[in-house]
Amino acid sequence: MSFLEKIDSPSDLKRLARSDLPELAAEIRQKIVEVVSKNGGHLASSLGAVELAIAIHYVFDVPNDKVVWDVGHQAYAHKLLTGRRDRFHTLRQYEGITGFTRMSESPYDAFSVGHSSTSISAGLGIACAKRLKAEKANVVAVIGDGSLTAGMAYEALNQAGDIHKNLIVILNDNDMSIAPNVGALSSFLSRTLSATYIQDVKREVGDFLKSLPKIGDDMYKLAKRTEESFKTFITPGMLFEAFNFEYFGPINGHKLNHLIDILNNIKEINEPILLHVTTKKGKGYPPAEENPTYFHGVGSFQVKTGSCLSPKSSVPTYTEVFGETMVRLAEDNKKIIAVTAAMPEGTGLTKFAESYPDRFFDVGIAEQHGVTFAAGMATEGFKPVVAIYSTFLQRAYDQVLHDVCLEALPVIFAADRGGIVGEDGPTHHGLFDLSYLRSLPNMVVMAPKDENEFRRMLATAVAHDGPIAVRYPRGKGTGVEPEKHISPLPIGKGEILTEGDDLLILAIGSTVCESLEAHKELEEKGISATVVNCRFVKPMDVDLIGSLAKKIPQIITVEENVLQGGFGSAVLESLNDAGVTGYNLKRLGFPDCFIEHGSQDILRAKYGINAKAIVDAAKNILK
Repeated sequence: MSFLEKIDSPSDLKRLARSDLPELAAEIRQKIVEVVSKNGGHLASSLGAVELAIAIHYVFDVPNDKVVWDVGHQAYAHKLLTGRRDRFHTLRQYEGITGFTRMSESPYDAFSVGHSSTSISAGLGIACAKRLKAEKANVVAVIGDGSLTAGMAYEALNQAGDIHKNLIVILNDNDMSIAPNVGALSSFLSRTLSATYIQDVKREVGDFLKSLPKIGDDMYKLAKRTEESFKTFITPGMLFEAFNFEYFGPINGHKLNHLIDILNNIKEINEPILLHVTTKKGKGYPPAEENPTYFHGVGSFQVKTGSCLSPKSSVPTYTEVFGETMVRLAEDNKKIIAVTAAMPEGTGLTKFAESYPDRFFDVGIAEQHGVTFAAGMATEGFKPVVAIYSTFLQRAYDQVLHDVCLEALPVIFAADRGGIVGEDGPTHHGLFDLSYLRSLPNMVVMAPKDENEFRRMLATAVAHDGPIAVRYPRGKGTGVEPEKHISPLPIGKGEILTEGDDLLILAIGSTVCESLEAHKELEEKGISATVVNCRFVKPMDVDLIGSLAKKIPQIITVEENVLQGGFGSAVLESLNDAGVTGYNLKRLGFPDCFIEHGSQDILRAKYGINAKAIVDAAKNILK
């Protein structure tokens, strides 16, 4: 029996000898690679944190002690060590375990995560609560160096250092977030000496000074004070000690004995602690070590070579269409600027960055700053395009409202991954953007039915003098033949795709194709439907929709968004404001709950956002 097969909880881990732990780490890496190669997932970051997870659970008494893993990308080893080994093969699968930590999944998951830079805030809250309840427990927050580009992490460090609560922050430093880190902070963290060299020298000098007769202890204390002063100039310690944290490190995060020793020592210190650990992203799997960006979030692949198993499609993804169109539009318009938050590859902007490096800005994991930064550029006559996943744009809601929309600045929001994203689950589904964007004054909101319309919407956005957002789905387009000329659309105008007298189907974005498929099925059943590609959620084509609703009072709206405040709600409001009465309207969209993880097809079928659901709704409304 392997070491991993003996572990169903951290208490089982503690029964292993330290000499067995490196073999356990190798087994954990093998299991992670095996499962992720089939299911997809966040591979490189979890491989880099294996020894860290082992050391934490070897030293601390979890779940009495609390460990908060920032984002959760690095928590696969944690899941394997905390009673989920037998279910690990279901990772990110529908009705299986999640790809992130979830409180509802395990008592060992101290906090539910998915967006970065929350661990220190949550950990400090837990530590303060433990103190108020007079409960003795350690609280550990594990945060990646990429997550330290977000201001929220520093807000938490500032408070933690001020109130002096017992909190251990472990900085897992691998020089990367999703893409290689950017910014002055990243350069600062990289100013480290060899951890092994530093520790060996300190140990040898300390032992020598202590051995000196009579004056040994005094000399050792003097040397320690001198070391602390010197350390602030050659390591990142000065940054964290400015926040009143006791700084230790940097140490090699793959040396288990060293990790365990230092964790045993610092867990008894009743002050805010920051332990700086350096690790290698993708550790132990050569393809991931060589290309950690690709293996950050990866689909199924061949273990031996690391090659992707999914056949290359001739149909581009919407993300690829975005990147290509941005390069094309920027050729003719020198004012176009691209802004992303640590995701140049994920948002398709790599080619733009190569073609126009002076007009490309990666702000790091700092969506709020990125939006206001773009607003500043807009005040000087530029056309900034802020490319951020829908779920992450939520983090900058106030900046969109206050810094862009208030003065109607011409900032373009490219909201990638709008709608169901799949296996990443509730923290990553982009199901709220139509609701939270359309409520903002001065904002225009649109969603394309296919790749050509997407290109035209980007041209529309560049031509518009004000805030404008285009949201588009994850995955491949529809395969339409690309048009040579990219012409803007008239803002606020929909288009009639089919005509019929029995039913009016109003669709937006990715649901248009499903509506056309439903139209075909309904025709076979003798039901004729008018299908409208509404294009714009705001402003809505009230004249078109109102005139059709008067003639065809049986109406279905379809959207890949929550129903509250979404596209269907906008249709109801528009009809009410136009004084249209006597209609019967059924809204199809997502209910008032968080949607679990699973494939896009499974979730769309379950929640009724596909052609079959539209056909079923049509039958019911026409009874």
